[in-house]
Amino acid sequence: MHIPDNYLSPQTDAVMAVAMVPVWVHCIKKVRATLDREHMAFLGICAAFSFLLMMFNVPLPGGTTGHAVGGALIALLLGPEAAAIAVSVALALQALLFGDGGVLSFGANCFNMAFVLPFVAAIVFRALNSRLHDKSWGTSVSAIVSGWVGLCVAALCAAIEFGIQPMLFTNASGAPLYCPFPLSVAIPAMLIPHMLVAGVIEGVATAAIYGFIKKTAPGIIVGPEAADGQLAADGTAKKTSLIPTLILVAVLVVATPLGLLATGDAWGEWDAEGAATAVQEAGDDSLQASVGLDTPTFADALPTGDYLQAYSEEQGLGFAGQAAMYILSGVIGVAVLTIAFRLISLTVKESGAHGNSRAA
Repeated sequence: MHIPDNYLSPQTDAVMAVAMVPVWVHCIKKVRATLDREHMAFLGICAAFSFLLMMFNVPLPGGTTGHAVGGALIALLLGPEAAAIAVSVALALQALLFGDGGVLSFGANCFNMAFVLPFVAAIVFRALNSRLHDKSWGTSVSAIVSGWVGLCVAALCAAIEFGIQPMLFTNASGAPLYCPFPLSVAIPAMLIPHMLVAGVIEGVATAAIYGFIKKTAPGIIVGPEAADGQLAADGTAKKTSLIPTLILVAVLVVATPLGLLATGDAWGEWDAEGAATAVQEAGDDSLQASVGLDTPTFADALPTGDYLQAYSEEQGLGFAGQAAMYILSGVIGVAVLTIAFRLISLTVKESGAHGNSRAA
């Protein structure tokens, strides 16, 4: 779901970036007012979860791939505002250091994955869990559905952003300047696979990791379930330890090479040649390949992630080399995110409304 540069017009990129400014301002104010030092540091671990989940590509119908985001998970743990900040920082790291997602399209990617996904997920979770939380399976079902709906709505937003490009931006001959696929192609191509596969992964991952943290570190949760008074009092009274959570992060880092097993490329993330091939394979004579996708972008100058994989290929290291580069990328991403949020946590209050627990 990472939109590269040149798939959206500069005008679209600008509108999406401007739209995110008030969201970021609101979320920063909310996070600083409600999260204490311990929870701000934990937000770095949550950002690491998001970064790692986005490295696990899964095959989607049509020969492309998709991935979970983790925005719903963070929204359930710390609230949608905290999720918006964590996912935005993770997306910035991916764009600037690993060439995953465009730099100019950063605002659009944040709108879809850091704003729409967590806020929709939080709304759905609250609506369902208010009715189901007294059942043994209620919270898990609420988490699965919220993650699924959040990712699907985010995918729909990305599809609309793709689909309006050939309607609004063409050259003198009528050829699309940016994404060549109209709404009639973009929406089903994005939405159906995410409904069938990627959204399911998002929902299951949300429920599984949320349930794991709820059992091992319940006191750290300050999201919708805690805010609505639906967390069991005896659960929140347990000693909070983040050691199992850190072990889970380490396991995810080691498991990131599983993303290499997925075949195909993510829909809408092809280069110019790939987009032209996709247009031909669509079998629609009315479609024309974009004339601008091969224009060099700022992100092309920062392909750290591509460089790591390219290095393994140049050295003839094969799958083992690429797996090592995946793990190295995961380690770098987790380290940068946790250190950054740990430093940020030093600027906020040591304890607050939710600062009663202490991480081991």
